[in-house]
Amino acid sequence: MKALHFGAGNIGRGLIGYLLQRSGFEVCFVDINQQVVGKLNQEQEYQIELLDDEHTVETISSITALHSSEEENVIDAIVYADIITTSVGVQHLSKIAPILAKGLRKRADKNKRKIDVIANENAIRASSLLKQEMEKCLSPHEMAEILTIAGFPNSAIDRQALSKKTADGEIPLVEPFYEWIIEQSGMVNTDLPKIKDAIYVEDLQPYLERKLYLVNMGHAATAYLGSLVGEETIQSALAHPQIEKFVKNTLEEAKHYLIHQFAMKPEELGEYINQFLKRFQNKHLHDAVTRVGRSPIRKLGFDERLVKPTRALYHLGYPVKNLTLAIAAALLFDYPVDEESLILQRYIRDNGVTQALIQFSYLTEQPLLESITADYLRLKLANRQEILALI
Repeated sequence: MKALHFGAGNIGRGLIGYLLQRSGFEVCFVDINQQVVGKLNQEQEYQIELLDDEHTVETISSITALHSSEEENVIDAIVYADIITTSVGVQHLSKIAPILAKGLRKRADKNKRKIDVIANENAIRASSLLKQEMEKCLSPHEMAEILTIAGFPNSAIDRQALSKKTADGEIPLVEPFYEWIIEQSGMVNTDLPKIKDAIYVEDLQPYLERKLYLVNMGHAATAYLGSLVGEETIQSALAHPQIEKFVKNTLEEAKHYLIHQFAMKPEELGEYINQFLKRFQNKHLHDAVTRVGRSPIRKLGFDERLVKPTRALYHLGYPVKNLTLAIAAALLFDYPVDEESLILQRYIRDNGVTQALIQFSYLTEQPLLESITADYLRLKLANRQEILALI
């Protein structure tokens, strides 16, 4: 069985390629980094290191690679692959859509075997987004032909994946925990053996929202509070009992949205929250708050990790005092290297924080605007110890 994977980064090698190879696939990576491609082809394997006490190293074999400029070779690989996956970053889906469109058109002519294309990006319904990008490259008739052989099932992935420089180049550093959830109802190749340790579900939405409004929200809240008190990493931020308690209380607030929306069991969500906190307190992780907190405008969006559960729970009558404080902390994220942070801070300086919430989060509920603005001012005027006492 042959798997074609776009993106040989930390998630590509540390999660997707790892599970595909363990499931019996020969994995071919497509990447823009010639050095990475050359090394993969030379060694036909790579290593990943687990962030556990033993620093376990695993070797992933049966590997080849193609440079993204090798268009004809990539197209042929698309024609004869058994599964196609991606982890290139959602902002780069538009860049791989044209070659996928060409390859799948040729496959529709030469190889009628059905195939699933799964985009594994840090975004909701990334496979659907990839499909939309492909539609821009094709006529309606051409896209219809492709859809006779190709499915675009959405997925949700979760694994902390960093990198480590060695004498032989960078290797992925990954936490022991991982999750790959695939929407089975969107698949067309039902003959393909299931991927080892992947979870197949009929409805992906509850799992997408659980990750976004618990894991991603809690991660962001930790980063923004950690940044305010001068901590450099998620792990050092959570070492403060006050921040750990605040993040847990924020997650406990947010879980009521999932209970109401999807009838999820409170005890299962409670276990999920405890697992999340344990994962991100992993002493072997050094996850910068600036990395997690970057792109604050996107993360303060109307349906995004911080604002959506706050809005929904407010209208349902649930308390949101920790969520509003987390939003206020996000509005104070001042990291000049990040373009969105620069834009946000400039806008707040020129127009005020309340207007920023209206502009970027589309909030209209006056009580929420007033509460977040008050939290913002309290945090802005407080020193490190006062912030820790405040939360």
